[in-house]
Amino acid sequence: MNLSANFSLKELTKSDTATRLGIDNTPDDEAIDNLKTLCDKVLQPVRDHFGKTVTVNSAYRSSETNQATGGSKSSDHVKGQAADIEIAGIANADLAQWIMDNLDYTQLILEFYTQGIPDSGWVHVSYDPNNLKKQELTAVKVAGKTQYLNGLQA
Repeated sequence: MNLSANFSLKELTKSDTATRLGIDNTPDDEAIDNLKTLCDKVLQPVRDHFGKTVTVNSAYRSSETNQATGGSKSSDHVKGQAADIEIAGIANADLAQWIMDNLDYTQLILEFYTQGIPDSGWVHVSYDPNNLKKQELTAVKVAGKTQYLNGLQA
C-alpha cells in the first residue's frame, strides 16, 4: 500500500527489532491514517525538495515493538506520527534545519549528530495536526545517558 508518491506502508512499518523478536508490528487504521498525514506533510515534501531517497530508519512501532526498542511510552512512533530519517549525502543537521525552516511539525530532534561527521545520527520528526508546537531539540549522550537540549545544536 502506497502512503504517498515515494513512501509505502511496508517501508514505514519495517522493524528489525519486531522481526527479530517475532513481534506483530501491524498498525491499526488510525495509525495508517496518521502515517499518510506524516508522509503528506513532512516526508514527501522532504523527498520532493532534496530529490533523493529518504531513508526511514523507524516510523510506526507497535507498543510492544516500541518497548523492545527502549522507546518512550508516550512516543509518537506508536501512533504513526513520527519517523527517524536520513538522506545519503545530506548532513543530518542540514536536513533538520530545512525541515525547521520550511515545514510544520510537532517535534524535531537532531539525534546524536556530531559536527564534522555529516551522516552521524539521524533526524526524528513528528506530525500531530492537533499539536503543531514546532519543538526543536538536540539529543546528545552525556556520561552514557541521553540528554535533550533545547533547539537544534549542530
